[in-house]
Amino acid sequence: MPQTELILLQRVEHLGQMGDVVRVKPGYARNYLLPQGRALRANAQNRARFETERAQLEAQNIKRREEAERLAERMHGLSVTIIRQAGDSGSLYGSVTTRDIAQAATEAGLTIGRQQVELDQPIKVLGLHDARVALHPEVSIGVTVNVARSVEEAERQARGETIGEEDEDEVETFGAEVESDETPAEDAQTEA
Repeated sequence: MPQTELILLQRVEHLGQMGDVVRVKPGYARNYLLPQGRALRANAQNRARFETERAQLEAQNIKRREEAERLAERMHGLSVTIIRQAGDSGSLYGSVTTRDIAQAATEAGLTIGRQQVELDQPIKVLGLHDARVALHPEVSIGVTVNVARSVEEAERQARGETIGEEDEDEVETFGAEVESDETPAEDAQTEA
């Protein structure tokens, strides 16, 4: 399969550092790296241009990384709450997406795009989940995503209470009351 040679203009995770010449599939280059300004095609003209602008690009990268590090320190331990409908078992009707997390983080004071949010797996159940926000290719922070049915439930989850057990206790108590009501009724029928 043909590959395209590119010069990276910034660090790209799982690919390389700034200035590296890498070979990637044409679609990855055409649809992601080139439009986002993360790379240049590796031809003679672009190689010369990169070498003349290298110091400036490195200085810009260092400045952006320092800004991201300051922001990461300020936003350390960020937790966002997302209210969703869910079934009795705690399964969501749908899932929480990177767009939902980015919107909740923006409301909490951290303006980010959905492309910056990284999830290990889709969020499809109630509870506390971990997500990662890439502020810079070399700086990321952890964000706790609290998915609940209501604000009160989210507060209980944040304190470490398990939501499902309380609901089960209420069901057991209700069941015990029904059983005790049936027993006197049966005794009355037996006596009559």
